[in-house]
Amino acid sequence: MTRRPPARRRRRRPTRRQQQQQTQLLLLLAAAALVYIVVSWLLTHWWVLILLILAAAGTGALLLRRRQQQAAWADVHRQALRYRLEQLDALHHRDFEYAVRDLMRRDGCTDARQVGGAGDNAADVLATDPLGRKWVIQCKHRTNGAQGAAVGTPDLQRVNGTARQLYGADVVLVVTNGRFSTRCAPLAGQLRMHLADRRVLGAWAAGSQPLWELLSRIPPPRRPTPRS
Repeated sequence: MTRRPPARRRRRRPTRRQQQQQTQLLLLLAAAALVYIVVSWLLTHWWVLILLILAAAGTGALLLRRRQQQAAWADVHRQALRYRLEQLDALHHRDFEYAVRDLMRRDGCTDARQVGGAGDNAADVLATDPLGRKWVIQCKHRTNGAQGAAVGTPDLQRVNGTARQLYGADVVLVVTNGRFSTRCAPLAGQLRMHLADRRVLGAWAAGSQPLWELLSRIPPPRRPTPRS
């Protein structure tokens, strides 16, 4: 009888995981070899490394200087910001909120931001002045200025109901390029709110004084002043 030749054992193909591990090992070895070649070359040509360090330092210094110049120009732009009442009248009501935000920033409220819109809880602009007081501002724009509809007490009541409870406001303000109804001033006094009508807005936007110097009965500073 003839013997059958022994069956050949089939070689197992490496699994996908093993293939991935092999590939990663090869890449790691290649990376290590490349690093070794680069380091060896730099040790031989050490002056190139010094030039690269100097170039990186110079680039970093140039970028830092450019950022400082941009920040300085932004400060100059904010400090020079002025509006005429006619310009404010011509704005869309949303742009009016941004204008109020920018005026607060001009006066040193670096964190001033516009928040008006859906779900704003009756706040259009939030800001902290240089003396630490938190401001919640409701903006009421009138296309026809003083000839438009007067801002009424319901607008005051809405912002008063959320400004201190939700935002921790020290100063609650309603500002308009128009006028307030005759009942607003007494109610604002009772609610410890502040009103800035067209006259006050015009003086403020003209850049003569920061807003808190144009309003009466502003709360005391939270932060110590140089005179305190």
